[in-house]
Amino acid sequence: MKTKQAFLNLQIEDNVGIITMDKPNSEYNIISMDTVSEFNSVLDEIEKNNEIKAVVLISAKKDFMAGADIKTFLKMKGDEPKQAALTGHKLLLRIEDSKKPFISAIHGACMGGGTEISLACAGRVSAKDSKTMMGLPEVKLGLLPGMGGTQRLPKLVGLQASLDVMLTGKNIYASKARKIGLVDLIVDRPKLLTAAKKHALNIASGKFKRKDKRPLLVKILESNSVTRNIIFKKAGEIVQRQTYGNYPAPFKIMESVKFGLSHTLDKGIENEVTLFQELLHTPQAQQLINIFLGMTSLKKNPLHDKVKNINSIAVLGAGLMGEGIAEISLQKGWEIILKDISSDMLLKARKNIRKALNKKIKQKVYQKTEVDILMNKLHTDINYTGFTKADMVIEAVFEDIHLKHNIVAELEENIREDTIIATNTSALPIKAIAAVAKKPENVIGMHYFSPVAKMPLLEIIVHEKTADWVTATALDVGIKQAKTCIVVKDGPGFYTTRILAPFMNEALLLMEEGVDPLFIDKTMKKFGFPVGPITLIDEVGIDVGAHISTGDLAEMFKKRGAKSNDILKRMAESGFKGKKNKKGFLLYDEKTGKKVRGKINPAISEFFPSKSNNITTEEIQQRMAMMMVNEAVLCLEEGILEKPLDGDIGAIFGLGFPPFRGGPFRYVDYEGFDKISNLLKSLEEKHGARFKPADLFEKYIKENRKFYED
Repeated sequence: MKTKQAFLNLQIEDNVGIITMDKPNSEYNIISMDTVSEFNSVLDEIEKNNEIKAVVLISAKKDFMAGADIKTFLKMKGDEPKQAALTGHKLLLRIEDSKKPFISAIHGACMGGGTEISLACAGRVSAKDSKTMMGLPEVKLGLLPGMGGTQRLPKLVGLQASLDVMLTGKNIYASKARKIGLVDLIVDRPKLLTAAKKHALNIASGKFKRKDKRPLLVKILESNSVTRNIIFKKAGEIVQRQTYGNYPAPFKIMESVKFGLSHTLDKGIENEVTLFQELLHTPQAQQLINIFLGMTSLKKNPLHDKVKNINSIAVLGAGLMGEGIAEISLQKGWEIILKDISSDMLLKARKNIRKALNKKIKQKVYQKTEVDILMNKLHTDINYTGFTKADMVIEAVFEDIHLKHNIVAELEENIREDTIIATNTSALPIKAIAAVAKKPENVIGMHYFSPVAKMPLLEIIVHEKTADWVTATALDVGIKQAKTCIVVKDGPGFYTTRILAPFMNEALLLMEEGVDPLFIDKTMKKFGFPVGPITLIDEVGIDVGAHISTGDLAEMFKKRGAKSNDILKRMAESGFKGKKNKKGFLLYDEKTGKKVRGKINPAISEFFPSKSNNITTEEIQQRMAMMMVNEAVLCLEEGILEKPLDGDIGAIFGLGFPPFRGGPFRYVDYEGFDKISNLLKSLEEKHGARFKPADLFEKYIKENRKFYED
């Protein structure tokens, strides 16, 4: 017997009802009011059918479920979100209370509402592969899990494990899910449905008894309200320390969990949806959801019809950047050639890549045989052997225009005419690099961020001669590398480096005026940056900062009348490089090489004489933030950026602009053009031409426009 609806397909096999989810005209299964209605209709049929003893919920798509339709919630007013959530809860309670046990058979991504539906089931079986993962990522949207996640998860896996899942929003892979008790079984993907059917019948017949996976000490700590309160207190302190209270969602998650542990499920759900609605209406959630939707839109390649197929990628330079680019590319199935002039560097890079992949074996992301196959696709060489097979070359050598010119000339002697040359640079003009190329239309910038494996952004830079198919293919490669990509036009510093430079320069000017560097860092972290500007200079490298501060970018700022200094240049000449040589603004332990918490390197006093000042926290935040915001608007005005979304995504994921503020352009929209323009004018009057507002402010004020008209 089969019953087919728009989203759900019910069939019966061996007394098990199999509900297959397959949302029409959609890459993913998502929960909406329509799907809730369909589910209820199918449940009605299941309850009436005596042949069905248990039920398996499975997906026909590559993923189980992407979660709820967040766009619909954004459009809701007043109490509509709460009422919609309660409607969804009624469905989950039907599943949970059903006399015919439901089992979720999970493969691929099972996120948000998908995990919450699974929590309402009597059991969960997961596929054992690297693509299968569960999670409650709502905190990343400024929300809490609003379909019972804060109520059911703690009772299934324990308080501490559930807080770890919900407060971080991280992905939980199959092996970890089984270890903490989130799933009952993990099996090979081809056996998933069979195993789920068997598990469903075992639960229906009472043969399966779930074991508590928590260690004994954890059980004791979580067994009474006194020790639970200590856990909540410690978790709250960690969240406050990490976020400076800028994000309300983590605190609401803890509030919801705590309430649920001392009340009935019905009351816990009522409280959960109330808190969910409160969070949905906060500006933080609105901005974080906008970022998520923006990121999702950037996963689609608008030039997909011009993409050239890539089978092999050559990476030139086996330093940290080249190694990182090779590592992430290798995992996407491409044949990789890694070249360097040093055999030792190649050996080191190969060992580091293997080490990174071995770590994923321990995390159960890969099996050893899978890693062995990947490593066999990595070819290292000190010569250009095999480069004629490469469809794309990504060079990641030192930021020196003469070196880049030599590399381009050498490459064109060893590659095909249709091979793309992508240069990984943070500041050197792509036009200048392409000037020596026989085929400049094949040259493009691909600016990765360090560490490559962790940083999500890829800035793709096109110069005036870059061919459309080259742009399309570079974008396709970036998307396949799981990067969030923005495409910008060529110019001094492109976008990210251009808006970062004046931000960093302002921090140095503040230090010259006598402000303590640790206070600057703390102040900007309070504003919402994950890392303070002084720590960031040490991380990036003082020598790198000096190189940028003396190039085309510095010349551009000088012509605009901006106040700058040569401090980084003088520091670099004196041997200060930052974290890389343990000699920077911060103090590093001589033995361990680790940063000494709360200590500044006393040797920097020769560059920053002690001065008294009365500069406030507010002034520091205003001066620092406005430098970055105004420069971002100038980039849009000059056509470096095509649209505000690219600027917001680039600033947040490349530079750490506070996500809850939405990025420079959303921030202006929220605060108001008049307010930001007037603030810039007052700073210009006090500190000079570097704060002169971009002309676009006046234009948008006159036209009563916003950057986003949604």
